[in-house]
Amino acid sequence: MKINKGQYGYIRHEKMMRTIRTIAAFAIDFGIFAFGLYMNDGSRRNIYSIIAAVGCIPAAMSLVGMIMMLMQKPMKADLHDRIHAHAGSLLMLYELFLTTHDQNLFLDAAAVCGEYVIAYTHVSAAPGVIQFMEGHIRKSILQSGYKVTVKIFTNEKNFLDRIDQLQEKQDASLADHDEEVAAVIRQIAL
Repeated sequence: MKINKGQYGYIRHEKMMRTIRTIAAFAIDFGIFAFGLYMNDGSRRNIYSIIAAVGCIPAAMSLVGMIMMLMQKPMKADLHDRIHAHAGSLLMLYELFLTTHDQNLFLDAAAVCGEYVIAYTHVSAAPGVIQFMEGHIRKSILQSGYKVTVKIFTNEKNFLDRIDQLQEKQDASLADHDEEVAAVIRQIAL
């Protein structure tokens, strides 16, 4: 079963899939190289060596993606259950790792509701990092033509209280808007 970015369990799933994909890519490259050695009596001077060398480029890119994903810790199940119990019909995204040239931040959960995007991180980050990431999310969404207010919480209780407040403000007619904003957030996450 495929788990998409923003769904709970994405990190675990991607760790496994990226590892398999990377091993397969290098195995194919080494297989092509070995086949070339076999077909040319042990000589590396053949077209198969070139194909294998060029094939190492996507395999190496896959390796980088695998390493980036292996460094991430998935969201705890009990935290997901507590947030999910409050979320109701809000559009929720889970396990998002945001990266920029300057900062990185793991978001356990994010909720999109109309003009509001709220998120929670269990990571103890400096206030400057939180403000920077709020601005990064806001700018990315603004470039797609939507103006939103972004708030990242580091206190779980405050985040759950805000989810409860957004439940009351939720407007079903903005479902397409919310999905488009969520798509932008998925694009900027690892």
